[in-house]
Amino acid sequence: MTIPLERDPDLGALALTPVRPDRHAELLHGWVTLPRNRFWGMGAHTRDEVREVYAFLAGLDTHHAYLIMLDDEPVGLFQTYRPEADPVGERYPVRPGDVGMHLLLNPPRRYARGLTSAVVPALLRFLLRDPAARRVVVEPDVRNEAALRRLRIEGFEFADEIDLPEKRAQLAFLTRERFEAAAPADDPVRPR
Repeated sequence: MTIPLERDPDLGALALTPVRPDRHAELLHGWVTLPRNRFWGMGAHTRDEVREVYAFLAGLDTHHAYLIMLDDEPVGLFQTYRPEADPVGERYPVRPGDVGMHLLLNPPRRYARGLTSAVVPALLRFLLRDPAARRVVVEPDVRNEAALRRLRIEGFEFADEIDLPEKRAQLAFLTRERFEAAAPADDPVRPR
């Protein structure tokens, strides 16, 4: 089941497709083991280990993994989670309406320019479609300068650095109110 997100006038149609571990393990393995994606934390995983990780996630009601599609071509991986059901929820006071996300973009070269600027706001709008979602939570590796730069651009507020089993992470939040205040008037999330 493909979930349409929106059409970017410069790039094309963005959509999400739930990860199917048996079908997508080879693709995901190719992405997560690239040196440039080292902060994903799966660089040493085999294809079968990647499949097992995503099969485990697929069995949870609290975590979801999607391929990000651009004109029906996979360009990235998007994961959502409920912080209270994740190790990050043990490191900060979780609030009702918190929703966590992870993002890995791995576009073909022709999409490299401008993709992040289009995808991240579209994913935030997707998360905030749910009226119960009040705040987006992220926790990138503190060494991931590109991710930290993007979070600042998108208006995330940085909180504490926290220790997670696999990394030292920068905890950051984007409230619905802050996102909507920065959104253009025609943004589908912004109240009319």
